[in-house]
Amino acid sequence: MHPRVVEVTERLIERSRDSRAHYLALMQAAAVEGPRRGQLQCANFAHGVAGCTSGDDRQTLRLMNEANVAIVSAYNDMLSAHQPYERFPALIKQALREVGSVGQFAGGVPAMCDGVTQGEPGMELSLASREVIAMSTAIALSHNMFDAAMYLGICDKIVPGLLIGALRFGHLPAIFVPGGPMPSGIPNKQKAQVRQLFAEGKASREELLASEMQSYHSPGTCTFYGTANTNQVVVEIMGLHLPGSSFVNPGTPLRDALTREAAHQVARMTIQAGQYLPLYRIIDEKAIVNAVVALNATGGSTNHTLHIPAFARAAGIQLTWQDMADLSAVVPSLARVYPNGQADVNHFHASGGVAFMVHTLLEAGLLHEDVETVAGPGLRRYTREPFLDGERLVWREGPRQSLDETILRPVSRPFSEEGGLRVLSGNLGRAVLKVSAVELRHRVIEAPARVFNDQAELAQAFAAGELERDFVAVVRFQGPKANGMPELHKLTPYLGVLQDRGYKVALVTDGRMSGASGKVAAAIHVCPEALDGGPLARVMDGDIIRVDGETGHLNVLLGDAEWAGRTAASLPGWYGGEGCGRELFGFMRAAFSSAESGASVFVDGFAAGERR
Repeated sequence: MHPRVVEVTERLIERSRDSRAHYLALMQAAAVEGPRRGQLQCANFAHGVAGCTSGDDRQTLRLMNEANVAIVSAYNDMLSAHQPYERFPALIKQALREVGSVGQFAGGVPAMCDGVTQGEPGMELSLASREVIAMSTAIALSHNMFDAAMYLGICDKIVPGLLIGALRFGHLPAIFVPGGPMPSGIPNKQKAQVRQLFAEGKASREELLASEMQSYHSPGTCTFYGTANTNQVVVEIMGLHLPGSSFVNPGTPLRDALTREAAHQVARMTIQAGQYLPLYRIIDEKAIVNAVVALNATGGSTNHTLHIPAFARAAGIQLTWQDMADLSAVVPSLARVYPNGQADVNHFHASGGVAFMVHTLLEAGLLHEDVETVAGPGLRRYTREPFLDGERLVWREGPRQSLDETILRPVSRPFSEEGGLRVLSGNLGRAVLKVSAVELRHRVIEAPARVFNDQAELAQAFAAGELERDFVAVVRFQGPKANGMPELHKLTPYLGVLQDRGYKVALVTDGRMSGASGKVAAAIHVCPEALDGGPLARVMDGDIIRVDGETGHLNVLLGDAEWAGRTAASLPGWYGGEGCGRELFGFMRAAFSSAESGASVFVDGFAAGERR
């Protein structure tokens, strides 16, 4: 093993010793109680089986030696990624009957699309939806009828929310079931060009709409490497997907075969089958380290600097940004997938995908091989790929060489010697910066600040021609407590245009950018946030700010006395969004932790082991 991976793993184990022990004690106590439905009163049990449309299922559930599997799904047909899940429950139920088990649709969880809500008031509910999904998962599993669970989810907050909820029922065996990406649309470079032309007023709205609809064109996950597809890589490398299943397109025979096999496999993992493997044994400190390694090796979404710490805490594991940055320093960048390159995830999968990436990282000692997975012990099982041999699903060894080194490379010939995740710190607070898509010449920016209190103000200033100069955009009051920490991805075209015109530009914000963060240096997730006493509230127009993605510094270049004497700006009056439900989430915004601890309402309770 690489010594840095060992070092980070050991300190993570030590830091988490008490909270992990508390979590494991909770899960082990839940596990020894046996099949819960056998302990239900007769009336309770009758309610639990009354909805079964199959008399055979109803009879099977009376037998404690057969498994009942919960299906928890984020299906809706407004999200392209989740529309294919409409067919999955029927496939799963039939597959479970084939092995003498039963599947019940335990509950649906909400699933919103950040692509639809970008720049709209609804985006302010996005991060909070992760916590709602976690709670909805708990409600779905609260009936004590289940011996295992299957989780159907893909996109941004949905998989982390499902995982947080699932981990609090970690005594249940679990498999996550992907749906797969849509087929490739127009080239990503073409899409990005049209967006920039529209931002400059050189393309019409009709041209922009035509371009976007050729990119997002059918059921399936969006094909750029944003948060949704980063979720898939992270979950697979933690051993919660069947090997090689993340990027198989929906509506294909192989996709259906993988879904059926996932049902068969989760039934094998139950106490009744004699091969009991609960979720809490799969997600441990080594699995979390593997997740961070995969994030860095692929240049994945910056949103995972929030999500991985949050779901790690749900398992009693206290991951920090520094852990993630220390791993980034030794994990090479192996993939170039949009926005870090021009390929999409279908091209990534075809060039070798997760199977090749796991192989080369294992050979370099950068992943823990000695982990539990839903496919059996050992991560080397994830160097295999699924195929159909007639109607039979089989796995074969995946490629040992990349089939296209412009997209995916071995550790011996990386795109970069590091993963590209930086932790910045200084008198403006702590932040993260993803440099994998930022050219070396744009990674250090020193320029006057231009302060905005929301992204609409920056868009207006751009339209008015006020930003034709070097500057650092400070977009504040965008943190979790202020307005739910919306993504500010709509800023990317404006800042990209100005950078292409030769200006030195950067972004500093206590908000999020996106899994599609691009070529402009963006110090994001600044904490403490402006509303919570953070330094961004004291920045004024014209202050010189230095964003240094090389040394990891984030500073306003003022004397200590002048800086300390500044009066903090207050949260501006609300600027819109009434009627979009934001008022329902006021209690949650007040309870959010800092971005560095996952921007979660659950973190403090998990860490303290409190019953709340």
